[in-house]
Amino acid sequence: MRVLVWIVVVIVVVVLGFAAWVRLAPTDPAAWHVDPASAEPGPGRFVVNPEGGDADGPLLAMPPREALAALDAIARDTPRTRAIAGSVEEGRITYLTRSALWGFPDFTTVEAVPAEGGSRLVIFARLRFGQDDMGVNEARVRGWLSQLSP
Repeated sequence: MRVLVWIVVVIVVVVLGFAAWVRLAPTDPAAWHVDPASAEPGPGRFVVNPEGGDADGPLLAMPPREALAALDAIARDTPRTRAIAGSVEEGRITYLTRSALWGFPDFTTVEAVPAEGGSRLVIFARLRFGQDDMGVNEARVRGWLSQLSP
């Protein structure tokens, strides 16, 4: 019986240690604040890019800075999401969004580029830990885009 108790204690300590690491691991904003136009689709990633990605994104009938400001307001209103680098004025923003239960960090970098008739967003959403995000990044980005007025 004592061995079983020790096994349970070890499992609990390992799970709590993992949870602490996921929530407290340091984040270097410079490592995540990258050019989204150079991102490639793949597991745990979702890329919105009119030049080739998982999706093109809508054509927005507004200048790039205005489009980025509109998306910035939507992103900042998303639970457990905060900007970690960049600004509307800089033309690129990177956000950190944490999952509700475990606090897994996902990073999303956004830029707005000029397009005929307005602008398009270039977005690179990706996970930090693991291999598969089970579609979480795609769902979040598509949710943000659905709130924009094309």
